[in-house]
Amino acid sequence: MHFSKLMLGTVQFGLNYGIANTVGKPSYETARDIIQAAYESGVNCLDTAAGYGDSEAVLGRALAELNLKDKMQVISKVPGITQQNLSESAAERFIVESVENSLARLGVKRLAACLFHVEQDIRYIGILQSLEKKGLIGGAGISLDTNHYCDDVIAAGIKYVQLPYNVLDKRFDSFFPLAQQNGIAVFTRSVYLQGLLLMPEDQIRESLLEVIPVRRRLACLAVEAGMDMSELCMRFVSGNPAITCILTGVDNIQQLRQNLQLMEKDPLPTALYQKVKASVPILEEKIIRPFLWNKNR
Repeated sequence: MHFSKLMLGTVQFGLNYGIANTVGKPSYETARDIIQAAYESGVNCLDTAAGYGDSEAVLGRALAELNLKDKMQVISKVPGITQQNLSESAAERFIVESVENSLARLGVKRLAACLFHVEQDIRYIGILQSLEKKGLIGGAGISLDTNHYCDDVIAAGIKYVQLPYNVLDKRFDSFFPLAQQNGIAVFTRSVYLQGLLLMPEDQIRESLLEVIPVRRRLACLAVEAGMDMSELCMRFVSGNPAITCILTGVDNIQQLRQNLQLMEKDPLPTALYQKVKASVPILEEKIIRPFLWNKNR
């Protein structure tokens, strides 16, 4: 299955999302126009989830109006299961119903891939993989938020993994070569760490101020190389050969085009890449995991 290098994230279409988001959820018309512009620019895959507000419904309506149902590959996610304390049979019903409901909202007969939204649900991967045999999904996978389940991913033969990766996040460095060796399609998110890497310093919340000195060092490297921070961040990630797609959400067409232009550039020169790696210390998860941000306020 071929995926374009850029995967359009659509959580913004269903929720107010992102630490740097000051405009809120875009209108339906804006979302539809972004999808059309993405397709016309060569993007052929969309990321969504049952838990992203009405994102799936927005996509379903837009894909129908734009006649793109058969031209865009959609990846969605099953909401968390483990915390519900379900029996095995109840978990299976929940997974099947979640996929069927996603298909109905999207107005498609098959998902290109379906992932568990919560990494602890990897225990149910066999159930999700069975839906591939039924033709409801193209493949089963998992969305990771920590590196605690990397060995389980390999052991279970999972072929689709979404995970966070950016200039600050070193947690998956040892997983990437294993993913390549095992033919795993890796979709990375958080290239700009939900905007934390780009937003004005005076807008960074107190619990995340430790990131500022690191950002300043990276910004100096970018200036010395004749680029801005967004280019440094994107080229750092896009140069990783283990990555299948870089998932980015946008609020408008201009942001989409900027990301596409940056992805067309070559990877960072080796010397600059090494300087970037050396300038970033191992940061605590409370800084690099958005899931923990509100807990640390």
